[in-house]
Amino acid sequence: MSDITTNTKTDVILIGAGIMSATLGSMLKELAPDWEITVFEKLGSAGEESSNEWNNAGTGHSALCELNYTTEKPDGSMDISKALKVNEDFQVSKQFWSHLVNTNLISNPQDFIMSLPHMSLVQGQKNVSFLEKRFEALKDNPLFKGMEYSDDPEQLKEWIPLIMQERQQGVPIAATKIDSGTDVNFGALTRKLFKHLEEQNVKVKYQHQVDDVQRTSDGSWEVKVRNNENGQTERHTAKFVFLGAGGGSLHLLQKSGIPEGKHIGGFPVSGLFLVCNKPEIAEQHHAKVYGKAKVGAPPMSVPHLDTRFIDNKKTLLFGPYAGFSPKFLKQGSMLDLISSVKPNNLTTMLSAGAKNMALTKYLVGQVMLSKEQRMEELREFVPNAKSEDWDIVVAGQRVQVIKDTDAGKGTLQFGTEVVSAEDGSIAALLGASPGASTAVSVMLNVMERCFPEHIKEWEPKIREMIPSYGVSLLDDPKLIEDIHIRTSETLQLEREF
Repeated sequence: MSDITTNTKTDVILIGAGIMSATLGSMLKELAPDWEITVFEKLGSAGEESSNEWNNAGTGHSALCELNYTTEKPDGSMDISKALKVNEDFQVSKQFWSHLVNTNLISNPQDFIMSLPHMSLVQGQKNVSFLEKRFEALKDNPLFKGMEYSDDPEQLKEWIPLIMQERQQGVPIAATKIDSGTDVNFGALTRKLFKHLEEQNVKVKYQHQVDDVQRTSDGSWEVKVRNNENGQTERHTAKFVFLGAGGGSLHLLQKSGIPEGKHIGGFPVSGLFLVCNKPEIAEQHHAKVYGKAKVGAPPMSVPHLDTRFIDNKKTLLFGPYAGFSPKFLKQGSMLDLISSVKPNNLTTMLSAGAKNMALTKYLVGQVMLSKEQRMEELREFVPNAKSEDWDIVVAGQRVQVIKDTDAGKGTLQFGTEVVSAEDGSIAALLGASPGASTAVSVMLNVMERCFPEHIKEWEPKIREMIPSYGVSLLDDPKLIEDIHIRTSETLQLEREF
């Protein structure tokens, strides 16, 4: 086919049709309805990579159950600062989703969010002591209101009957439980948001792969896009570009050439889940139950047994089992990792490799596991689990950021990170969990960085969408209560207040 067929100008280009682009696009349409927005997605529909409901755990990450968001200090006290931040970010997301429902921009919130208890579960005296300390540090904080703790096996049988069946006696065991947790179908939410965007005249071009991003002489950005259906090439220019293509964002950031994108690498981690679709088993468990990561395991490999609501069906997922693939996306290329190594990040990448030999060994070990070995790990949670009741599902790819920090060269970052040009004309979203759960906070950060000249005029509308904007919830327990009541009512969730 012929090469360049179009050359189109627009105000904003969003690359990738996942939850991040969906969120940013929806917020910009509320704040600047006259702006023209174009979205490019290389797959055939929205939310098919990391946002897809089968490619993530669906946890509304709010640190209610995830033990890796709290750490024990050398003096024995508990550092809960990250837990508070993650929880507050999720409250921000719920406020925006509630705004969309209240204004009839999206409907039927139970299609994408359901109330579900969040629990932490540990075994062994050392871990029990850790969990009790964590509980004591969190229980009086208004963001964690309603959290319960128990080390009584009889109480645990009521909370988690499937996990307690045929469990060995005499091993110390304890759990925390809070009923205000959620199961979130980010795939369904992403699809709803893109349906809304298309109704707002946002151009969403599926089967369009962005191959290059280059600065133009007037400071705009030109993206070179390949139409995968007919092979034709298009060029589109915009004043602002957002790289929200999951693991694919790193390559595009590198192609942009901005200084902020140098000395950054990516380490891909794949994942598997065991899934049980038998209703008689799924009905015996109603919670997301998180344990502690094994020594050497990355934080996103914390084992957990989850109730999921997908396609109006209740299922159980256990995992994730970490693995390694050089792909940066589930439907990516085997050359993704090697092609991301550039002269400016080679030392960073080599340093990360030297520092993380234990992680590499762990991932190799995970790749080599047989199904029965994976079942043995499941039986630490569900002692009487039978292999024939569980199937293996391949989850999405995650790319952890590697960069030089105060901790040294080649530090592996765990979390979600925004990289933007100094002038705010381009921004990239990198990293992994808590990711989707914090999408609204992350996109507010993008807008503050990239549209500082508009933030003041947008503030009243932002506060309408997100009442807590600009306020620390920790400083206003009454606001926490008001937000919790309002969002729970709108999103049809159970509440503790």
